[in-house]
Amino acid sequence: MTEPRELYPSTASDIPEAPLGQDLSFEVGTQLEPAPGRHGRTGVIHTPHGDIHTPAFIPVATKATVKTLTPEQIRSTGAQAILSNAYHLYLQPGHDLVDEAGGVAKFENWHGPTYTDSGGFQVMSLGVGFKKVLAMDTTNLKREDIRAADKERMARVDEDGVNFKSFIDGSKHRFTPEVSMQIQHGLGADILFAFDELTTLVDTRQYQEESVARTHRWAQRCLDEHHRLTQERSHRPRQSLWGVVQGAQYEDLRRQAARGLVDLSAQAEDAGKRGFGGYGIGGAIEKENLGTIVGWVCDELPVDKPRHLLGISEPDDLFAGIEAGADTFDCVAPTRLGRRGGVYTLDGRMNLKGSKFKRDFRGIDEEFGGYVSTHYSRAYIRHLLKANEFLAGTLCTMHNLEFMIALVDNARKAIDGGYYEEYRDAFMARYYAGA
Repeated sequence: MTEPRELYPSTASDIPEAPLGQDLSFEVGTQLEPAPGRHGRTGVIHTPHGDIHTPAFIPVATKATVKTLTPEQIRSTGAQAILSNAYHLYLQPGHDLVDEAGGVAKFENWHGPTYTDSGGFQVMSLGVGFKKVLAMDTTNLKREDIRAADKERMARVDEDGVNFKSFIDGSKHRFTPEVSMQIQHGLGADILFAFDELTTLVDTRQYQEESVARTHRWAQRCLDEHHRLTQERSHRPRQSLWGVVQGAQYEDLRRQAARGLVDLSAQAEDAGKRGFGGYGIGGAIEKENLGTIVGWVCDELPVDKPRHLLGISEPDDLFAGIEAGADTFDCVAPTRLGRRGGVYTLDGRMNLKGSKFKRDFRGIDEEFGGYVSTHYSRAYIRHLLKANEFLAGTLCTMHNLEFMIALVDNARKAIDGGYYEEYRDAFMARYYAGA
């Protein structure tokens, strides 16, 4: 399923600084056979710090680190870029310090493209207790749970922005579209996202309408502040701002939100400013309708702009997103799962803490291969997990990222090679055989 990767490829410490004034661009490659709501393709995102071949899975480096891994180990998994979080880095160590260090990539010794999210998801999810994935199952998300959480809600939304309390020490803070842009410019990532409001699947239709309209107004403010900061910070490499499409499970709202962002981008360009360099697809999405919803959005988005699906990593969701037109994906699930002993295999997920692995001296998935499966046994990793050794999280996380990145890389190769459906069907039939 994957090709051997060098464990510690060169850190390329002699890579020159990104050229000033270079904008992000996107080159479309091979497209899947078109059909209603089907916009899958390969492509290349050209950034000031290197290229991202798409579709691509982007590991999450929340606090300027993929937990338990060094940048060299992240590279060894095949990762092309990483995504860090504006909310967490604002709270600790502060975006001003990261800016002083030369930006998040230099700060963490990552020689490659970087993303930062706007902080909106964390402000809402940590403030209200929403689930940390966007492909939701409504049977497990009930309105009474949201009401109960509201009693101790740590985030409050108004037209201008969001008041919230730090999850670290309870201190009070405020994010506005302008503040989010200032933070993300300080962090210096190649790709940043407009500040948006996260809703849940149990919010009313009326509230979803209000939220989409508010996110649209915030997007305009983000564009304005992004333009101001780009001019003010001409000594830094160019950054690309991406709009975020909301609208939950409603087709008309999703299409309205996407068209609205495209219109804002065109207006900015008509005024001699930079519009959106790409688009994020966010908000609560019913898992069973994920592909359909992404298809609605991509119907409305320009072909020559990349699209990022936020917070998605399950194999069936990835395939659905790829077919519908998403180009890149991120999610904390593979790394969080790995730290708890959960690992992906070609035959589905398993947890290495189980007693049946005590004397299992095979690799995690010898057919899949990869560095961890080749060098460490299930029994050894189980021992590390039971002994609470940190190395357990490192090995499981490395394996999961290798697996997820290879899955999407192979989907890209399959699209280019004209055998995507065969690859998808064979993978899915085996992975979910025991489901």
